[in-house]
Amino acid sequence: MAKKDAGPFTAELLDSLLAGRDPKTILDSGGLLGELKKALAERMLNAEMDVHLDGEAEAGLSNHRNGSSPKTVLTPEGAIELSIPRDRHGRFDPALIAKYRRRFPDFDDKIIALYARGMSTRDIQAHVRELYGIEVSPVTDSVIDEVTAWQARPLESTYAIVFFDALRVKIRDEGLVRNKAVYLAIGMRPSGHKEVLGLWIEQTEGAKFWLRVMNEIRARGTQDILIAVVDGLKGFPEAITAAFPDAVVQTCIVHLIRYSMQFASWKERKAVAAGLKPIYRAESAEAAARELDAFDQGPWGRKYPVIAQSWRRNWEAVIPFFAFPADVRKIIYTTNAIESLNASVRKAIRNKGHFPNDQAATKLIWLALRHITDNWKNPPITWHSARAQLAIQFGERFTLTD
Repeated sequence: MAKKDAGPFTAELLDSLLAGRDPKTILDSGGLLGELKKALAERMLNAEMDVHLDGEAEAGLSNHRNGSSPKTVLTPEGAIELSIPRDRHGRFDPALIAKYRRRFPDFDDKIIALYARGMSTRDIQAHVRELYGIEVSPVTDSVIDEVTAWQARPLESTYAIVFFDALRVKIRDEGLVRNKAVYLAIGMRPSGHKEVLGLWIEQTEGAKFWLRVMNEIRARGTQDILIAVVDGLKGFPEAITAAFPDAVVQTCIVHLIRYSMQFASWKERKAVAAGLKPIYRAESAEAAARELDAFDQGPWGRKYPVIAQSWRRNWEAVIPFFAFPADVRKIIYTTNAIESLNASVRKAIRNKGHFPNDQAATKLIWLALRHITDNWKNPPITWHSARAQLAIQFGERFTLTD
């Protein structure tokens, strides 16, 4: 039976390339694959030199080839030695592998991926030195331009739900390591697809900071937020309604439960949580108020009176929850989107100890976010029924932007 050709390569050509090769080393950087990559790269470099010299001649400049220089270049498969052609006047700067660069662009992506997974630049440099025997400079500084562009990108005109949450990160500031808050916002479009709207590192606490964040979101094109889910931070609801007057501000029930658990001993937390469940599972705000009174007058309420007090302090931002049907409540209550996002970000930064500055923290967190959100493809399973309910609840504010 005749051998079948592989695309542009004839069977005879492939046989000649594979003849006498050790199958175990064919795909290694020092095997056939490495030789092919070297030959193709050098062919491209020489073609670039021909174009460069033709351009010089057309411009009336006298120039010609002047031999070549060896250069070790890193690829994802390993290091290869290239002969880089030179011109007489040193004006040739190849596009394939620019001057002063020792990595192909996709190799930089590999390094950035390692950084995004929590490996420090020092560890990456040691890793590359051990594998390839050469030194590499950090490539993560180029990331900050991408972060800046991402943070300034246009947003959707309307988001059905926006979750705001914070995670704590140790960052050196004016010679001291501070426990700073990094705030994230996840927006759910009327279609149910979600995206991270931005990240902000706390500089000054309070309403002014929150208002700046809200005004930034509005300046990037968002005109309406239907439901904003927050964690009870002081001044945050007022900042949201100042920028988006029609937004329904809802305290995150999960955060409220967690705050309540801080007052109970470890062995009693499960029972206290069970005692709180009838409150947020009530059919209406009135029924929930009765359940809160029952909890307050019961054994856990008498033992930990501050729990009921905390719910009452936040009650105005709790009761909007009860105006929604079960499908919408489930999405607002669980906050799975931002909870899982924060868990993944914490995993990426947990080995860092502390960051030298805000920019270093921003770079790594953004890289982690980029890696995580690549898997955000489809809306939640419950979104179809929730969407119908939101369309009824908010009318044209919801339907006209879908």
